[in-house]
Amino acid sequence: MKGIVCEEIGAFRLRDDLPEPSAGPGEAVVRIRRVGICGTDMHAFKGNQPYFTYPRILGHELAGTIEWIGANEAGLRAGDQVAVLPYLHCGTCIACRRGRTNCCVNMRVLGVHVDGGMRERIAVPVTHLVKTEGLTLNQTAVLEPLAIGAHAVRRSGAGRGETVLVIGAGPIGLGVAAFAKLAGARVIAMDLSDDRLAFCRSWAGADHTVNASDKPMKRIAVLTDGDFPTIVIDATGSARSMMDALGYVAHGGTLVYVGLVKNDIAFPHPDFHKRETTLMGSRNATREDFARVLEAVRSGAVDADRFITHRAPFDAMIGVFDEWLRPESGVIKAMVEWS
Repeated sequence: MKGIVCEEIGAFRLRDDLPEPSAGPGEAVVRIRRVGICGTDMHAFKGNQPYFTYPRILGHELAGTIEWIGANEAGLRAGDQVAVLPYLHCGTCIACRRGRTNCCVNMRVLGVHVDGGMRERIAVPVTHLVKTEGLTLNQTAVLEPLAIGAHAVRRSGAGRGETVLVIGAGPIGLGVAAFAKLAGARVIAMDLSDDRLAFCRSWAGADHTVNASDKPMKRIAVLTDGDFPTIVIDATGSARSMMDALGYVAHGGTLVYVGLVKNDIAFPHPDFHKRETTLMGSRNATREDFARVLEAVRSGAVDADRFITHRAPFDAMIGVFDEWLRPESGVIKAMVEWS
């Protein structure tokens, strides 16, 4: 079986001798047809992804078709097109018992803690498959990154009457902005790239954009009549940005970290205390978030096709990956495709 292995930092290898998957109890075998490339894959390739060891088969934004499946309560059958929930939770820890499977104590994420989907076939628990009838394969593959953003918005409580500042207009931040708008919030997007900010305005419907290099505090103060945003969601994965984010939060507001860094995060406690800030982490997503995104894509409320800006066939992925890493390439979402 063919697959691409990240053998060490900065080194991919195309192999044709990977073992075929064997489905255990409650599992199905899925033929992978699309793999979205995300920041996690890029960080892993560059050596700065937490929870990561080498060698590893990357890939957790997955779309495919079921090749084999046994009797199951979900009614799934061979040939069904599916998305994969890549967060393999234990089902017994304190988080799982409370329905918070996205932050399971014993979490194993495909492509991070265990081998992912950058291969022809993979065995996946039936409970982690979502039938995507009515969607294309490309639309199916972007459900996962969009669900990350949808989860952060749901966690923040954003809705009508809220002003949400989204810091970082990469793929996750774009999803945050889109679902904050769908929730009825007023959205301000901030990034260092004018091109990404323009895309965030046109694709996600951001009400205002702010370049982080051009006196952002003053600009945000003007946009909010000095009140500042009631919700700030940082999707940068930058320790500096995450520490600075507190300064943009309104008194009585909420700060959500959906980005992830290896570094410690610190900020002045008096600033945190005087605002009575609510501080949240947002990790992964749940089946509920996938369902929300699937309906938004199916209805046309979210344009998943325009979200994908770069494509490559499986056999050519290694040759273009370095190009996708460069900011000047303009990548929003890159997709690896099997015919």
